[in-house]
Amino acid sequence: MHSTREPAVAGVFYPSSKQILVDDVAQLLNATSAGSTQAHPKAIIVPHAGYIYSGKTAAIAYARLASGRKTINSVILLGPAHRVPINGLALPDVDYFATPLGKIKLDQEAILSLASLNQVFVSPAAHAHEHSLEVQLPFLQTVLDDFKLVPLVVGNATADEVAEVLDTLWGGPETLIVVSSDLSHYLPYGIAQAMDHKSVQNVISLKGALTHQQACGATPVNGLILSAKHNHLRPELLDLCNSGDTSGDKDRVVGYASFAFTESVSHD
Repeated sequence: MHSTREPAVAGVFYPSSKQILVDDVAQLLNATSAGSTQAHPKAIIVPHAGYIYSGKTAAIAYARLASGRKTINSVILLGPAHRVPINGLALPDVDYFATPLGKIKLDQEAILSLASLNQVFVSPAAHAHEHSLEVQLPFLQTVLDDFKLVPLVVGNATADEVAEVLDTLWGGPETLIVVSSDLSHYLPYGIAQAMDHKSVQNVISLKGALTHQQACGATPVNGLILSAKHNHLRPELLDLCNSGDTSGDKDRVVGYASFAFTESVSHD
């Protein structure tokens, strides 16, 4: 009997109706001017707020995956733990993740390759209500054809521990890494802008020094930055805004950015 993690935040962060969700994701993707003919990124960083707040910013990164639609068959998805405090990186204990768009099979072969890593463990509770991973799934189901998933909720861990997981799962062009993170939280608009600009510079310069005040997903972001250095990826900022730009309330805003990491072209 196959087990499934059912949607926990459909109808809250994104529509629970299949047709409305299809239309909303298509509208977000169609509104981007992101180039889709170039080689797809190896990794992306995307925000995880409700689609009305950060969907546009996320869509710009997902639109960049168009050329990988038929190539990418394994997605490594990491997001921070919001509800259950954990140490390390947590896998679920199910065979599928579901959204209103259907089921996604977990990549059991890739998951098995993590068995020797002490920082990786299984926690159904960490995944049960976590939104940072779930909100990415309808985008992935829309822009990719047939893929399997390795979902990891990241708690108290070091950047090196995250990078070790990523390097283990790295693969080739068939493997995509997605890190889910928002930026600053609940600051006044101008202060948030200043902090988020600094955070962006840290990412695109591969300094990897983000704090949890700068990004809720600082730990997986910093791990990706380490792996990007090891594997010679080039980061690019795709979009930067905050909830003050999308909701109008500028007293307490949340920052959103999306990035693409592509393999550097080597020159002999």
